[in-house]
Amino acid sequence: MLLNEDLIVWLILLFSWTEYIWELYLSLRQLNIYKTNNTIPDDLNEMLTEESFKKARLYGIDKSKFKIVKDFYSIALISIILYNRWIYVAWHKSEHFAEFFNISPDQEILISCIFMSYVTLFNFIVNMPFTIYGTFVLEQNHGFNKQTVGFFIKDQLKSLVLSLVIVLPIISVSIYIIMLGGNMFVVWLWLFTTVATLILLTLYPTVIAPLFDKFVTLPDGPLRKGIEDLASKLHFPLSQVYIVEGSKRSAHSNAYFSGLFGAKRIVLFDTLVEKHDEQKKVTTGCTDNEILGILAHELGHWSCSHIYKSIALTEVNLLLLFTAFGLLFKYSMLYTALGFPAGQEPVIIGLIVVLQMILAPYNSLLSFFATALSRKFEFEADNFAVSLNYPNELRSALIKLGKDNLDYPIYDKLYSAWYHSHPTLLHRIENIKNKIANEKND
Repeated sequence: MLLNEDLIVWLILLFSWTEYIWELYLSLRQLNIYKTNNTIPDDLNEMLTEESFKKARLYGIDKSKFKIVKDFYSIALISIILYNRWIYVAWHKSEHFAEFFNISPDQEILISCIFMSYVTLFNFIVNMPFTIYGTFVLEQNHGFNKQTVGFFIKDQLKSLVLSLVIVLPIISVSIYIIMLGGNMFVVWLWLFTTVATLILLTLYPTVIAPLFDKFVTLPDGPLRKGIEDLASKLHFPLSQVYIVEGSKRSAHSNAYFSGLFGAKRIVLFDTLVEKHDEQKKVTTGCTDNEILGILAHELGHWSCSHIYKSIALTEVNLLLLFTAFGLLFKYSMLYTALGFPAGQEPVIIGLIVVLQMILAPYNSLLSFFATALSRKFEFEADNFAVSLNYPNELRSALIKLGKDNLDYPIYDKLYSAWYHSHPTLLHRIENIKNKIANEKND
């Protein structure tokens, strides 16, 4: 029995380390490309200088080294937690903590909330050194971090509190459904998480996002008129255009639309709008027409129903995961393998073990295919922008964004296939060229 229990832990660790070694191999391949490729690709010669290309290369090297160290730290920590049965230790401490408030051990939902609070705080603390280094060393050294220490602390604390406010009620209801749902609990659990997901997606742009950043309406002018004309042409249900003050957090730039049902809002990072720094003699951001090219791409996601397709696939996956959980979570050895005494099988532990550990190979495989599908969606959105006669604007905007964000344009094929949810800049430029050529031939 003990051998079988140990075997479960060792099998979990075996897959974790196998995946880690595979990803380390990919990271080393990409790091080698950063170090050995010093030539600007022909497609980028017009808009990239030797200096900007070198900056992107050095930024890539530093990010890659940071990732390698962080990944090793993570796998080592996971190994220590599993080998020493710290999950049971955390549950046991949660029970002791509950005693101070006269919460009996049979009140599993309340103890599960204490346990999840412990886990969240633990992850927050053990990952904080990397969060601090990533923000105030890595991003700072390459000119991206704009956060003060006070802003950073407030931001991190808000994120911590918000995660607990959101997660604990969802966990509580989920456990209640599993405990009382009978043979149909998988369906009820899936329906509940689906509704919760849709509610969160609906609340994010108007309730959650403003807790972290300031949103102001885009003033009247050529850019706003261009956006409204584009939305009207496509019958996009635009309610408002906002500028988010992302420059208080980072120099990175982006644009997106939000709103799941009905009217939608377009959001532009203030770093996306063209600015000229007189002191540094540098122009960053995009022109109005280039921003319209970017938004034509974003509206391509809407026109092609990519958001709804992604949600549908996510829900199918959730149903499969919960079905697997329903079949496995009563297997007592999953709990004793983590150090729990026979007969003690908390639902939250079953969720963690089955969904995150036992199904880890499935999750990794699914993540790979989801990443590939995301790249397909990005090409479709680019093609949509080209069909609206924004090929040159989109191309120049993508190059400028890559330059401003120090995105090194050359990637190892395996690394890109495994990690990138977006095609590389060179692949997107090639796709735009091919799309233009095909439209001319037609």
